[in-house]
Amino acid sequence: MEVPYTSKPRPDTGLYNAKVGIWLFLASEVMLFGALFSSYILLRVNALEGTWPHGLLNIPIGTFNTAVLITSSITVVMAWASLKLGQFNRFKIYQGITILCALAFMVIKSVEYKDKFTHYQVWLKDGETIRGHIEVPGIEGKPWFMTHKKLEAMEAVDHITIHPDPKPHVASAGGEAPEAHKSENHGGAEEHAHEPRRIEKADIKRLSAFVPAHSTYFAIYFTLTALHALHVMGGALVMAYLWGPGSKMWKTDPERFTNRIEVSGLFWHFVDLVWIFLFPVLYLL
Repeated sequence: MEVPYTSKPRPDTGLYNAKVGIWLFLASEVMLFGALFSSYILLRVNALEGTWPHGLLNIPIGTFNTAVLITSSITVVMAWASLKLGQFNRFKIYQGITILCALAFMVIKSVEYKDKFTHYQVWLKDGETIRGHIEVPGIEGKPWFMTHKKLEAMEAVDHITIHPDPKPHVASAGGEAPEAHKSENHGGAEEHAHEPRRIEKADIKRLSAFVPAHSTYFAIYFTLTALHALHVMGGALVMAYLWGPGSKMWKTDPERFTNRIEVSGLFWHFVDLVWIFLFPVLYLL
């Protein structure tokens, strides 16, 4: 028995089955991300003044990734339009560019994640806080996921060296008041504020990379961006299949294949739209 309305639309709705299915699926996705965005808004609105971090993300990288996804939204439409015009070779080009944009987005995001995993905030017992990359004796390069507990367990280590960030941040993170950051230029020596600095282990109150355990902000950041990245990966895999082995359907049922490209494109537009909201909310506000 052949399933009806896989190629031609239903006469009463003007939609084929796959399009109805993708709209229902996207409705559930809207509820998922809507709940997460609502949670973010409630947590931020109810945060104490001066305790919500700002300026901890790389805006140029986020902007470039936004441009990459917007470009992919254009090329995915061009791929579908090429099939409607019967230009299969052009479809392969535009769909290939879309897949490359998805891969570029993931590579850039992984680089950004790596920087967060090796970027630290150190809280000292005298109330001072410092942000930057650290060096730990006995560990080559920039340590990943170092915590105060792990540092305490390293009996042979009695200090760390931190390379402070080149610019002071507008607001604080981890719950301390903004005034606490006034001590970041230790001793008021502005010209020495960003030089490498040795910190004794006994003087450290807390140590955390920019990971979910750092603060509520980073817990939300990684939850939203990681979930979005999973959607990017899923969409890229589907488009790669339709670009490769799945494109054989063009020879046997071109209308149905075109519909599949349209459905995958609708999902990709949703993924792009989610990022359009994520970028200003997490990076700019």
